[in-house]
Amino acid sequence: MNDQVSAFREHELNLTRRQLFGRGALGLGTAAMANLLSRDVRATGSNPASGLHHQAKAKRIIYLFMSGGPSHHDLWDYKPKMQEMFGQPLPDHIRDGQRITGMTARQKTLPICPSKYKFTKHENNDRGVWVSELLPHTATVAKELCVVHSTFTEAINHDPAITYIQTGSQIPGRPSLGAWLSYGLGSMNENLPGYVVMHAKTSFAEQSLFGRLWGTGFLSSNHQGILLRSQGDPVLYLSNPVGVTRDDRRAQLKALAILNQQQHKRFADPEVLARIKQHEMAYRMQASVPELMDLSQETDKTFELYGEAAREPGTFAACCLNARRLAERGVRNIQIFHRGWDAHGNLPKEHESQCKDVDQACAGLIKDLKQRGMLDETLVVWGGEFGRTSYCQGGLQKQNYGRDHHPRCFTVWLAGGGIKAGITYGQTDDYAYNIADAEGNPLKPQPNKEHWTPGTMHIHDLNATILHLAGIDHKRLTYRYQGRDFRLTDVHGHLIRDLLA
Repeated sequence: MNDQVSAFREHELNLTRRQLFGRGALGLGTAAMANLLSRDVRATGSNPASGLHHQAKAKRIIYLFMSGGPSHHDLWDYKPKMQEMFGQPLPDHIRDGQRITGMTARQKTLPICPSKYKFTKHENNDRGVWVSELLPHTATVAKELCVVHSTFTEAINHDPAITYIQTGSQIPGRPSLGAWLSYGLGSMNENLPGYVVMHAKTSFAEQSLFGRLWGTGFLSSNHQGILLRSQGDPVLYLSNPVGVTRDDRRAQLKALAILNQQQHKRFADPEVLARIKQHEMAYRMQASVPELMDLSQETDKTFELYGEAAREPGTFAACCLNARRLAERGVRNIQIFHRGWDAHGNLPKEHESQCKDVDQACAGLIKDLKQRGMLDETLVVWGGEFGRTSYCQGGLQKQNYGRDHHPRCFTVWLAGGGIKAGITYGQTDDYAYNIADAEGNPLKPQPNKEHWTPGTMHIHDLNATILHLAGIDHKRLTYRYQGRDFRLTDVHGHLIRDLLA
């Protein structure tokens, strides 16, 4: 009897207030959930390939993230009038009191610095797409791109800016875009994660990238992005230790699952169930990932598309080739981070190296997807966390100039997956400093306003549009946490219909 009382008392001590209310509501909650789910299935369809809220244009997303802030001046946003203004101070009415970083705040002047690179216009409509000579391979697929010059953000420093565009908040702790997609749509391949991340090699890897950029925040941990490594095991602990067979691993997981299920029955912690799922996924990945990462079956013609660098594990080209292979195998969300675009000093030297890393691989990925009939159902996104200034940082230089961070306008491109091809969207003033209207007058869009400013794209608008193409209404994909409903776009964001095919 004493043992029974002791066990009951132990159970009481382990039962938190939240667990008590949670368990008490299980009966009613389960009935309500069944009703809601049946209504949702009738309204939207239960096939994940069709999207959660409407028919999906993009079954998968490949996000090529240029971490550090690539210069729109030197790559995409052609401004010939700046050539006449070299060295002149940026006019006060153009800056209009905009906050600048501490790295240039003490400069006596902000001298205008035009790009040293030539641009070519690739006609596909009345405006066409301008591409810098730094991106000759990407220029060959210009007719497939939707180039947005009017992207903007409020964050002016790297860590908050990258966190913002990836999670919808400058404050760490929110789920990433890939985690929201996994939560909303699930997986199409039980042997691979729904969200895979790769870090490409670079010559300028001075920036750190934190796991929260592909993390789950308050969502279940089984929506976490899985980082594929280029050296050793593609995923940590993928190989069994010496002396442990696959049958041994299966027996261990079976025993561990029993213990975890007992733990869940006792504490009702949903993360325990997520842990069971993750262990099972890891077991299946032991067979699927080595085959995925083996590029020996790819043809020489494929390597010609991506470049010879694709034969070297960890390069951006190899990551892009692996991204196509992941997409073929049903992975919904694939993200490649390429660091080193933070060119405060010798921008030409650094950007030339960076462009050499990514140019052919970006073009190769677009061509490869198209020739395999996958581009129409694959959304490819390219861009960084902000752009770079139209003025020199650290003194006037005509050849070896540097540029500071610039969040007020920058360039992102999208391709495939329901996006209009061969167009530009939005425009900037003669200094590529402000978003401008058709007459060149600066616009001052506000992301927290109810009404969207035509011709502009805040990063919340970008994420809202990505979700829409994946079959998700960004206002309806929510998760209740700490008493409120959260979403990727917070309380902001507008679908940019002008980008949709």
